[in-house]
Amino acid sequence: MKRMRVLGTGSYLPERIVSNREVAGPLGIAPEAIERLTGIRERRWAAESQASSDLAIEASRQALQTAGCGAGDVDAIIVSTTSPDSAFPSTACFVQRGLGCRGVAAFDVSASCSGFLYGLSMANAMIVSGQAETCLVTAAEVKSRFLDPADASTAVLFGDGAGAVVVRGEPDRGLNGRGVLGIRLHSDGSKHDLIRVPAGGSRVPASAETVARREHVLRMQGASLFRIAVRRVEQAVQDILKEFGVPVDELSQVVLHQANGRILANVADRLKIPAGRLTSVIDRYGNTSSASLPIALDAAVRAGQVRPDDMVLLGSFGGGLTWATGLVRW
Repeated sequence: MKRMRVLGTGSYLPERIVSNREVAGPLGIAPEAIERLTGIRERRWAAESQASSDLAIEASRQALQTAGCGAGDVDAIIVSTTSPDSAFPSTACFVQRGLGCRGVAAFDVSASCSGFLYGLSMANAMIVSGQAETCLVTAAEVKSRFLDPADASTAVLFGDGAGAVVVRGEPDRGLNGRGVLGIRLHSDGSKHDLIRVPAGGSRVPASAETVARREHVLRMQGASLFRIAVRRVEQAVQDILKEFGVPVDELSQVVLHQANGRILANVADRLKIPAGRLTSVIDRYGNTSSASLPIALDAAVRAGQVRPDDMVLLGSFGGGLTWATGLVRW
C-alpha cells in the first residue's frame, strides 16, 4: 500500500495591498471596526491582468521548486477554485499549459472554501489506486472580481491568492509513518443559500436583468454561516482525531481555513488548541476562500512551525455547505 506525502508547499499573493481604510470607504464604517470584527488588517487583490490560473501557476512553481521536482515529474494537476478563468475549459488546463506539464490529467474541483482538501483527497485516491505517482494540488481565487463594495458582509472579508502542494506516493508505514493519514469530506446542500453567487449558471443564466440586479456578486448570510461553521469544524476535528487516536495536545500545528478571525478564535477555544499551535495569516491576507488553507500551510512551513514528523491537522468550511478535515504526519 502507498501513502501520500507532501513533498513541497508554495503560495503566491498579488502585489496590491488593500487596506481596511480602502474597503471601509464605500461602507461608511471605521477601518478599526473591520479589524475588531474580522481580525483582518489588509488583503491582496489581483492586478487587472491576472486571473486565477496566473496565481496558481506562481504558487505551483514555488511548490515544485521546494519539492525538488520539475514539470515533467507531475502526473496530474488538480485545481480548486470558485473563481475560474472561464466557465470552461478548466482552470487546471490553463495551469497545465503554463507549467508545461505535457499530456497529464488536469481538472478543477469546486467545493468552495473546502476545495483544497477535496482536491487533496482526489490526489490521494489517484495515488493509492496507482493512477498517478506525483500530483500537484493547487487552490487559486480571485474573489475581488465578485465583490459588491457596498455589501459590508463580504466586501471587507475577501482577498485573492493561491497556494499549492506537491504530493507523491510512498510506502505506507502505519500511523507512525510520515504522510497523509486521512482526509474526511462532508456536505449539507440544504443550506446552499447561505453563501453563493446567485446568477451566471444554467439555473439563472446571465442577462441584462441579472447584471442590473447585481446578482453576479458574492452574497452571504454571515451570522448563520458563522454559527454553523464553528459547530461543524469543531465536530469534524473531534471525529478525525478520535478515529486516529490522536489527542489535541499531540498536534504540532492546526491549519484551518482562514475565514474570519473570530471563527478561528472560537474553534481554538472550543477544541482547547494550545497557544501558538493555530496558524493564522488572516490579518495579512483576509479570506482567500479555498486558497486560504494552502497559503496558511505554506506560511507555517516556511516559518518553521511545521517540522518533519510533526502531526498537523487541516480543516476547512465553506459554501455548499461543505467542510473537511485532514490529518498529516509531516
